[in-house]
Amino acid sequence: MGKSHGNLAAARFGPRAAAYVASAVHAKGEDLDRIAAMVRGHPAARVLDLGCGGGHVSLHAAPHVRQAVAYDLSREMLDAAARVSRERGLANVTPCQGTAGHLPFADGAFDFVVSRYSAHHWHDFQSALRQARRVLKQGGTAIFIDVVSPGSNFALLDTYLQTAELLRDPSHVRDYSPGEWRRALTQAGFMPGKFINTRLRLEFSAWVERINTPALHIQAIRSLQLDMSEDVIKYFGIEADGSFTVDTMFCEAH
Repeated sequence: MGKSHGNLAAARFGPRAAAYVASAVHAKGEDLDRIAAMVRGHPAARVLDLGCGGGHVSLHAAPHVRQAVAYDLSREMLDAAARVSRERGLANVTPCQGTAGHLPFADGAFDFVVSRYSAHHWHDFQSALRQARRVLKQGGTAIFIDVVSPGSNFALLDTYLQTAELLRDPSHVRDYSPGEWRRALTQAGFMPGKFINTRLRLEFSAWVERINTPALHIQAIRSLQLDMSEDVIKYFGIEADGSFTVDTMFCEAH
């Protein structure tokens, strides 16, 4: 009997909560500094950290706002985020458990909705975006940060990326392209704003250890990397140890 997607994701991420709290890829970055700068000056604001994982967005936003709600499917992730919040003396971080597609909040409840490296796990991408739009105040700002695909115009590159991601973590759904993001945001009722494109190097051993990828799947990813064409190796900067580089985006929507 197969698991539901939600149960699959929770089973994968729950036991790895501590690894995600400590992960340098997740705990640091110019994007987190940019989020803190955007919410600074809004002391009465409420922020929704949608798919909070280790709670890094909440931890960076909380010192500047009235409340940061850390929202995630995994209870273990929420417990880890709450523990770190207490350690840092942040009493205004509120954990809340649930799915991205069914947010238990009133319409217009938040001044900022932020999702960082979560959307590629959403079972229903469009539904989750509609929910994010619903709970955002008129005049509020949504921020979406994620790995992005080169898109269907580069089919081989897209296929490689999705395959490697799925082998690493079967709760992966899709890394969407910037074009797919713009269309989906518009359909959900957002007005897409600034897109900042960056590149992120992923150290292979840390990338697979963080989610406890099975050895057989690690071997499959490495075999795939070694057999790929020069175009793929060059685009993703695949290194001798399997480390590689992906495209990411920081997107504002209103």
